[in-house]
Amino acid sequence: METKGGEALSEAVSGVVVPRWRVLWTHSNSEQLVYDQLAGKGLELFLPTVEAWCRRGGTRRLSRLPLFRGYLFWRHAMDKTSYLEVCKARGLVRVLGERWDQLATVPDSEIEAIQRLTGSRLPMLPHPYLREGQRVRITRGPLADVEGILVRINPKKGLLVVSVNLLRRSIAVQLDCTALEAA
Repeated sequence: METKGGEALSEAVSGVVVPRWRVLWTHSNSEQLVYDQLAGKGLELFLPTVEAWCRRGGTRRLSRLPLFRGYLFWRHAMDKTSYLEVCKARGLVRVLGERWDQLATVPDSEIEAIQRLTGSRLPMLPHPYLREGQRVRITRGPLADVEGILVRINPKKGLLVVSVNLLRRSIAVQLDCTALEAA
């Protein structure tokens, strides 16, 4: 289905309403509470979790924590009734989007990738969202606290450019992208 430019794609494809992934924003540490309430109503939800060590009551133990704190995903063909039913969940701040009929969606491919990663049982860590062209700071190593522009991200290395604006000159260095954070 294509658009001529500017208009949104309809959720109905050939008269069939297509369910899309939506994002539910929850209060702090309420992801599981919202998930349990809505799963009890038979809704299709996805709460990606990761195992991490945490300290509770003075003892360290391995727990499952949300991968994206404060968020979980909901897949449904949108109508006002189901939107209002979801909004009644205790611990929910809101469904991301403009209005009930203009909610933000997450592409199926991104959700499938997250599902495959969480199902793989490989060690995972949350990572800062970095984009090419973004100003970043190096967090560790001999270049700690140096800031520059992230020019290119490869699977293992990124290219960081540090510029002297007055001279209109730059230098570039390849480095490990896990040592970067948004500046």
